[in-house]
Amino acid sequence: MSTTENPVQSNFIRQIVAADLASNKHNGKVATRFPPEPNGFLHIGHAKSICLNFTIAEENNGTCNLRFDDTNPEKESVEFMEAIERDVHWLGFQWAGKYHASDYFEQLYQYAIQLIKSGDAYVDSSSAEQIRLDRGTLTEPGRESPDRKRSIEENLDLFQRMRDGEFADGHYVLRAKIDMASPNINMRDPTIYRIRRVHHQRTGDDWCIYPMYDYTHCISDAIEGITHSLCTLEFEDHRPLYDWVLDKLQTPCHPQQIEFARLQLEYAVMSKRKLNQLVIEKHVSGWDDPRMPTIAGLRRAGYTPASIRDFCERIGVTKKDSWIKMGVLESCIREDLNENAPRRMAVLNPLRVVIENYADGATEDYQIANHPQKPEMGARKVSFGKVLYIEQDDFAEVPPKKFKRLVEGGEVRLRGSYVIKCERMIKDESGNIIELRCSYDPDTLGKNPEGRKVKGVIHWVSAEHSVPAEVRLYDRLFKAPNPDAEAHFLDALNPDSLEVLTDCRIEASLADAEPQSRFQFERTGYFCVDSIDSKPGKPVFNRTVTLRDTWAR
Repeated sequence: MSTTENPVQSNFIRQIVAADLASNKHNGKVATRFPPEPNGFLHIGHAKSICLNFTIAEENNGTCNLRFDDTNPEKESVEFMEAIERDVHWLGFQWAGKYHASDYFEQLYQYAIQLIKSGDAYVDSSSAEQIRLDRGTLTEPGRESPDRKRSIEENLDLFQRMRDGEFADGHYVLRAKIDMASPNINMRDPTIYRIRRVHHQRTGDDWCIYPMYDYTHCISDAIEGITHSLCTLEFEDHRPLYDWVLDKLQTPCHPQQIEFARLQLEYAVMSKRKLNQLVIEKHVSGWDDPRMPTIAGLRRAGYTPASIRDFCERIGVTKKDSWIKMGVLESCIREDLNENAPRRMAVLNPLRVVIENYADGATEDYQIANHPQKPEMGARKVSFGKVLYIEQDDFAEVPPKKFKRLVEGGEVRLRGSYVIKCERMIKDESGNIIELRCSYDPDTLGKNPEGRKVKGVIHWVSAEHSVPAEVRLYDRLFKAPNPDAEAHFLDALNPDSLEVLTDCRIEASLADAEPQSRFQFERTGYFCVDSIDSKPGKPVFNRTVTLRDTWAR
């Protein structure tokens, strides 16, 4: 089944948007945004949000902005911004406008002054630890700061002096004056500005005070005219603060915040801190390691944009947290590549085969279809000769029951070629099988032999016309479905998540395959040309996914 043929599923957010359009709530307008913080690489969880925000806009002839929440410059970089833009484009989306929270620093500052003037914000000298202690608990109300009673004039003066750089980091903060007895801890006078002498990647050293996320986010939405502000469930308790800020400021636009369940994917971690730890401690080769759940990692592994969009549509959008099986993601790329990937033959663990009754120096060229169900994909040339390679596992000295491949004295068909018979095997001094001496039946090219049934079909390559390659067999990075449930998530690492094979032999047609080209290696799996390490004449292939789900119980 093609990944592009799945019907669009209804969900509660689509229903909300449809109702708003029907009632003309936003004058027939739909405007969304994807607002990442540029402090790391995007992962598959972000892809869910990207697909949701952009498709909601596309389906309703609306707009979707890309906005960088760059209010914490200590952890942010231009490199991450460029990577995020690249990932969004790669997934197939184009933003209506590209913005940064830092575009609004002056407006945010003026809005803060407005809150001070209306008596809805005050400058507090309490330490971060004291503020934390004074917030109270879910069962106990918070305690008001002595500074809560400062006059408007004094708050305006102190806030200006904060802006001018008169005070050290942490000396003062600006807090919203809401309700220290609120049952919602987020409403207990949250901090909305703090002093930070940090160079900003866009504004340089213009500012030494920076707004907090909860304050910045809602105002940025309002400035851009966002109608539906979609975010994950952990922000549900922040919605009253979102609405409070906009109500107090009386902004012309008041977006509606709607929360949905974030993606929880088995056999993966999504925390940026934990992903960074995997990189720093070299458990993986980098943020784009094909075992990582980052978009960069999935791209390098061979996932297609269509398969990720299909996955995000299949898992749906709900209000309830649930775990998604890794097999769902893998089936999306498996179905995509089964439909679209050209077939090739590659021998990963070669065993030399000599066809003794085939003429020395002779060669035959075959045209083998690139896809068995798609003649429009054409064919490629495959050469046959006296010396071949087959997989070591396709020969058994002592065959198990129901073994249908090659044995001594037995026959097997070579894919697209002749039937061969193993006459004898050759071993080295240690008893390892290093070569098979075989014969071929010249009357079996494209037809079955007379009077006997040959059940097994195996893939092969010509020794003379194949090329060497490195193949990296990637598997799931973790061996436990929920690594976070372990005493330490690193304890769940899968020691067999990568096997590097350096003596593989592949069809000559693969020698100069372009980076990111995807293929099915017949009987083996789906593979992608590595975008970094593969070089002309020295190809490197990454396994994207096996032919079947080997983890299914």
